[in-house]
Amino acid sequence: MKLGAHVSIAGGHENALHRIKEMGGNCLQIFSASPRAWNFVKIDDAVAKSFADLKKKLDIEPVYFHASYLINLAFENRVGQLSTQLLTHELKVAKKMGLRGSIVHIGSHKEGQKDLKHVISHVSKVLEKIPDDVLFIIENAGNRKIGLHLDEIGAIIKGLKSKNVKVCLDTCHLHAAGHDLRSKKGFKEFLEVFDKKIGLERLEVWHLNDSKDAFGSYRDRHENIGKGEVGVEVFQNIYSHPKTKHLPGIIEVPGYDDMGPDKKNLDILKTLI
Repeated sequence: MKLGAHVSIAGGHENALHRIKEMGGNCLQIFSASPRAWNFVKIDDAVAKSFADLKKKLDIEPVYFHASYLINLAFENRVGQLSTQLLTHELKVAKKMGLRGSIVHIGSHKEGQKDLKHVISHVSKVLEKIPDDVLFIIENAGNRKIGLHLDEIGAIIKGLKSKNVKVCLDTCHLHAAGHDLRSKKGFKEFLEVFDKKIGLERLEVWHLNDSKDAFGSYRDRHENIGKGEVGVEVFQNIYSHPKTKHLPGIIEVPGYDDMGPDKKNLDILKTLI
């Protein structure tokens, strides 16, 4: 079973590996740099190799980047261009460090715009320039942004026609979007719809988060495991179903000391599943 957390890179990327090991996790998500600025992180070959070697030694696998919050691939202007450039750079760095890929929020449309042509165009440019064994991972949305509906994610993937495009599903976001996964029947039906619209072979990783907000609220505020509105049955269903129990799960919760994901949340999750 692969369970981990989004962990700080304070003091250097290698410190995140030690932190997740101390928390009892065996997979990891990190930012490449500050997610609130257009930071093109610089990692030299020696540092990248050291990270990859330590990751192997500590048996932390897989490791993912989470892309900057500034990314918006639906815009054709400077923001869209910068988003393309930053993701291209980040995925090249991911390859150097031995990471699986980067998990990306696609962004939101300009008012009145609904088509996905700019998204597909921008992501195509990224895919053309990155190594062919790193992944561009689309995360579903829990608010009124691109990826709220499975149809949108499916249309993007269909338009790209690339094996390197995968999906991350966030339990808090699914809850906010009105997907009730608490019953085994509901979870099975959701997987069937996902398989039809996107393809289960595209599902790469779960974000395992509880929610502060009500079902179908279109609000995606994360809560500690078992303390919110999602329902512990959702986590149990994910890790008891033969088609999903092998997938890595990453927590992005506030933590019991409000300092971010912690060992207590991981331990609670382990008892549930």
